[in-house]
Amino acid sequence: MAEKTLSAGIHDLNGTQDRASFRLERVVASISRYMGRGNNGYLATIGAIYPFIGLFGTVWGIMNSFIGIAHSQTTNLAVVAPGIAEALLATAIGLVAAIPVVVIYNLFARMINTYRGQLGDVAAQATVLLGRGLDLADSKKER
Repeated sequence: MAEKTLSAGIHDLNGTQDRASFRLERVVASISRYMGRGNNGYLATIGAIYPFIGLFGTVWGIMNSFIGIAHSQTTNLAVVAPGIAEALLATAIGLVAAIPVVVIYNLFARMINTYRGQLGDVAAQATVLLGRGLDLADSKKER
């Protein structure tokens, strides 16, 4: 409506519609950026990094097992078990932290994409209605 008001004295209706369409695209882009900010980036980072932290803990635990084997010079289960337990615990903690975060991130991303699509549909409908209004105004002038 603002573009239609600003373009009241201009006879190029296609230009008015193009400018209004461009404004709507910018509004959709601005709202999309606004929706994407915030915690989604943190969730994505946590979901991507925590499995690697678990993997690092796994490597650390296996190294401790090998160090235990080297110090005792035996492959007794009592020597190997503590390092393997550390490795498994680190892996489990990394996965327990990452899996829910990735699920929540995907849920938010899906909701944002759905809303972005709906917003784009509304902008497209507004452009169609503006075009129809301009065409009707133009046809009334010709009569």
